[in-house]
Amino acid sequence: MPERLTEMLMDTWTPLIILWITVLPSIYMAPMNQSQVLPSGSSTGLKRLNEEQRVLHRSKRGWVWNQMFVLEEFSGPEPILVGRLHTDLDPGSSKIKYILSGDGAGTIFVINDKTGDIHAMKRLDREEKAEYTLTAQAVDRDTNQPLEPPSEFIIKVQDINDNAPEFVEGPYHATVPEMSVVGTFVTKVTATDADDPVYGNSAKLVYSILEGQPYFSIEPHTAIIKTALPNMDREAKEEYFVVIQAKDMGGHMGGLSGTTTVTITLTDVNDNPPKFAQSLYHFSVMEDVALGEPIGRVKANDLDIGENAKSSYDIIEGDGMDIFEITTDAQTQDGIIRVRKPLDFETKKSYTLKVEAANTHIDPRFLSGGPFKDTATVKIVVEDADEPPVFSSPTYLLEVHENAALNSVLGQVTAHDPDASSSPIRFSIDRHTDLERQFNINAEDGKITLATPLDRETSTWHNITIVATETRNHSQVSRVPVAIKVLDVNDNAPEFASEHEAFLCENGKPGQVIQIVSAVDKDDPKNGHYFLYSLLPEMVNNPNFTIKKNEDNTLSILAKHSGFSRQKQEVYLLPIVISDSGTPPMSSTSTLTIRVCGCSSDGIVQSCNVEAYVLPIGLSMGALIAILACIILLLVIVVLFVTLRRHKNEPLIIKDDEDVRENIIRYDDEGGGEEDTEAFDIATLQNPDGINGFLPRKDIKPDLQFMPRQGLAPVPNGVDVDEFINVRLHEADNDPTAPPYDSIQIYGYEGKGSAAGSLSSLESSTSDSDQNFDYLSEWGPRFKRLGELYSVGESDKET
Repeated sequence: MPERLTEMLMDTWTPLIILWITVLPSIYMAPMNQSQVLPSGSSTGLKRLNEEQRVLHRSKRGWVWNQMFVLEEFSGPEPILVGRLHTDLDPGSSKIKYILSGDGAGTIFVINDKTGDIHAMKRLDREEKAEYTLTAQAVDRDTNQPLEPPSEFIIKVQDINDNAPEFVEGPYHATVPEMSVVGTFVTKVTATDADDPVYGNSAKLVYSILEGQPYFSIEPHTAIIKTALPNMDREAKEEYFVVIQAKDMGGHMGGLSGTTTVTITLTDVNDNPPKFAQSLYHFSVMEDVALGEPIGRVKANDLDIGENAKSSYDIIEGDGMDIFEITTDAQTQDGIIRVRKPLDFETKKSYTLKVEAANTHIDPRFLSGGPFKDTATVKIVVEDADEPPVFSSPTYLLEVHENAALNSVLGQVTAHDPDASSSPIRFSIDRHTDLERQFNINAEDGKITLATPLDRETSTWHNITIVATETRNHSQVSRVPVAIKVLDVNDNAPEFASEHEAFLCENGKPGQVIQIVSAVDKDDPKNGHYFLYSLLPEMVNNPNFTIKKNEDNTLSILAKHSGFSRQKQEVYLLPIVISDSGTPPMSSTSTLTIRVCGCSSDGIVQSCNVEAYVLPIGLSMGALIAILACIILLLVIVVLFVTLRRHKNEPLIIKDDEDVRENIIRYDDEGGGEEDTEAFDIATLQNPDGINGFLPRKDIKPDLQFMPRQGLAPVPNGVDVDEFINVRLHEADNDPTAPPYDSIQIYGYEGKGSAAGSLSSLESSTSDSDQNFDYLSEWGPRFKRLGELYSVGESDKET
């Protein structure tokens, strides 16, 4: 206890002792430090005295002050005295004036110009500014002349514990694996204190836990948080809320403190095995379920999360290991049981499986806790279903010779109903696979017969589909493919592989090979083709040619002599008999055409026609015919072109150029209206060329022949123009020989019996005021509105 009290007194009185030691020497012990603050210029009188006496001792400086100190946050009724400035040149006669300049001079710090006392006028905060640099100078009060050079000094603000610690980065979040050992590092926190870390213990921090014990601990000086309890289980509690305190003054009484929170989350480790919710599962499935179809799900729960909770499922025992399989659902972590092979109720009605679930990620630290796996039993019951017929074989292969007789049996397919009821089966052929209906099948016993002849050379394979249907349930249908191979018989004779035409040179030698020919056979014998070649019996002693069989199954044609001539004989025909080695053997006769040609000395064919002797210029008869045909074709094209040009220039209708419909007739007199027939003869509108006939057209020939229209007599002056126009229009509409264009005729005809009279302005009065428009209303409704408009206009003018 005495030691604790002594420590508290020392912490409390330390600032005052330091102040006393630093401030008082600056006031009363200044002569010991005058060499540090006195500028280079000392008192003039003092210098002169030293020079006269030449006393060998340390000369005094003019200033008797040192650096000063002031406590922060100090406040009182009066300004605080910081220190006093004094010079040995001041005899006390008040002739010296002290001047202060620099940081805060005149505002924060004020000097008494007579005594040199410096006072702090405001509260100071060390955290805002720790020291102030000022300049002092002594001048003559009357002349303001400097008595000493200016000197700098510093006023330092001494710290007090006025700032609490702060966690700038808080609140904190941290994680630590569950089941960690004691002392496992969790996180580190940091607090800051704005007080002076050098002066005193104001910034000396100590950390402690206010909440979160006994699970976690903290190092007092490093602020490192660690686990304090072993085997903390995330499944029991996942999150912890910890309160951390930082206290200054080394954690002693009277210090300031700050707090922050740390949220610590336990992360998962694989410390829990999977566990099935039940030890026995029951499922039922129809026997006709599709392969790969799921029939049930099992679930092994794991208290862990994420990767640590993932499990894989497997079938480890049971009588259906090859019938069923189990996979893992990646989303739900369920085990899905699927059918791997077809089920048969009649064969086996139930299965028993043992299923295992095991973690995929194992933590070796927890292996001692036991195996991370679990097992369960699954019983599967197969239920009966109406199944389709089952063929005795999944596919059938039948063979038949191409010369098989119609209705002969090619083979048989069999099928049965696997159900206990054993329904009868009917067979049929899917005609989409037998469009030509070459095969038939017996619906009762499934025997396939031939319906049309076969030809291996046309089609070697026939693939058909047989359909089996239950007679009691037609929806139960099965299909099976049947491949029918057509076997070869020797029914085709060999023949030349291509149409050969041999060329024989006139200057050829005896024994020279003229041509090598080969043969083909559409049949396909097992041992391959072997051909025999011979000449017809009557050509065996052929004086010109002979044949020779080659080892590669080909035939060489040789000339017996030389001296062949095109003029003597241009073409030779050599019949050759080709036989195969089949049973029975087949043979055919092919004729080889041998043409005599003129060749060069190297045996290259140049010309094979007799005309080559006749044409000295080297042109064949075919070339001359081609040139002549081209010339005739050009002449025909020229004649057609000229004919078309002439036909195009002729007009389609024969008419006179003086057609009155294209004449413009002008009149300079006004006329007397529709009653005046003296000014214009309406007969002029008639086509003079069409009075006695019709206009023939050259480009068409009408299907119906119409009699020429009788010309109309000249129309008298009193003709009815309306009737005349209607007649003309009716004739033009029904005349197929009329021109292929519309002829528009415009007549200034008002109509018969009009009471309007003449509207000429020549008969009007010269003065507008003399006119009366009331008579317009007597002409009819169309002119009544016009009269009203003119009458209104005249009345407006008068108004």
